Amino acid sequence: MPFRPRTAVSGAVLATAAVLLCPAAAAAAARPAAAPAPPGWSAAPAPGDGAAPGAEDRPYFYLAGAPGTVMTDRLSLRNPAGRAVTVRLRGSGAWLAFAAKAVTVPPRTRATVPFTVTVPRDAAPGDRSAALVATADGTGSGAAGRHAVPVHLRVTGPQLAALTVENVSVRDPGGAAVIRYTLVNRGNTALRPRLSVRADGLFGPVLRRAARTLPGRLAPGKSADLTETWDGPPALDAVRVRLTVDAEGGAHGAATASYTALPWGVVAGSGLLLAGAGAGGLVVVRRRRRAKGAGGGRDAVRDGGPDDAPVRSAGSGARPAAEGQVAGPEAELASTGSGARS
Repeated sequence: MPFRPRTAVSGAVLATAAVLLCPAAAAAAARPAAAPAPPGWSAAPAPGDGAAPGAEDRPYFYLAGAPGTVMTDRLSLRNPAGRAVTVRLRGSGAWLAFAAKAVTVPPRTRATVPFTVTVPRDAAPGDRSAALVATADGTGSGAAGRHAVPVHLRVTGPQLAALTVENVSVRDPGGAAVIRYTLVNRGNTALRPRLSVRADGLFGPVLRRAARTLPGRLAPGKSADLTETWDGPPALDAVRVRLTVDAEGGAHGAATASYTALPWGVVAGSGLLLAGAGAGGLVVVRRRRRAKGAGGGRDAVRDGGPDDAPVRSAGSGARPAAEGQVAGPEAELASTGSGARS
C-alpha cells in the first residue's frame, strides 16, 4: 500500500523538526524524573501508652498535677534524611527540664528524649502554658530548623476567683475626660475581666457604659493600670463615677471617684469676686482702726476726772475744783506742791 511509507516518513520528519526547534524540551524528556527530597527532621509528643509504634496521636502535651508534683513525659525527634542531625533542646518555662540539652539523631531514625515538669509547692491552682523548643542550626550535618511543641499544664486544687478595682481617678484636661484605674487579680486563677462605667451628676445620670470584656487575661497576683476615655463630659457639674468589674468564677469588684467640672470662666470670675471682697473688707478694717486711734486722747481726758479728785485734794493749800470742772495738766502739777497758795 503506497500511502503507508509516506506517512511514516512524514512522522519522522515532524519529530526531527520538533527536536531541532525545542532542544530544551527534548533534553528534559530524555532525563529521568528526579526523586522527591526527603522531609526534614521534626519534633512532636512521643506516642502515648498503648499507641502503635510510630503513631503520633498527640498534637501537644497535657499534664495535670498538684503543687509539689514532679511529672515526666517524652519528646519524639524524627530524622528521615540520609544525614545525622544534632538538635538542641530547652523548655520555655522554669518548670520544664530535659534529660539532655542536645541530642544527635542518626539518619532515618527516631529518638525519644524524656523531660520533667516540676510544680512548685506554692503554685496556685489553675492553667499554665509553655512549650518545648527544639533547634538545629544546620552546621556540620543535618538541616537547620526550629520546632516548638506546646505544653498545657493544669495545677490541681481549689480555685479562687477574686478581682478588685482600685485607684480610680478622673482627670478632665478639657474636651475629653480620662478615667484611670487599676485592676488586681487577688485569686489563684487567670481571669478575663469585664468592665462597666456609670457617672451621675447633680441633675441625674451623665454616663452609662454597658459591661464589656477587656482584652487579654489577668494572671493570678498581677495588676494592670488601665484608662477609659470619656468624650463630652459635663462642663459644669459635680460628678460621681463608679466602675464595676466582674469575671468568671464569681469575681466581682467596684470603686468610685468624684470630681467637679468647672469651666475656666467660672473659676476666674469666682477668684476675682473673692479677691474683690477681701480687698473691700481690708479697707473697712483699716478705716475703723484709724478712727479709733484718732479719738483715744479725748476718751482718756473724759475718763480721768473722778479718779483724780483725791490727788488734787492732797495738797493742804489746793482749792477744790468746781463741780463739773475738768482739771488740766497745770492743775495736777500745782496740786503736788506743799507750798501752793490757797
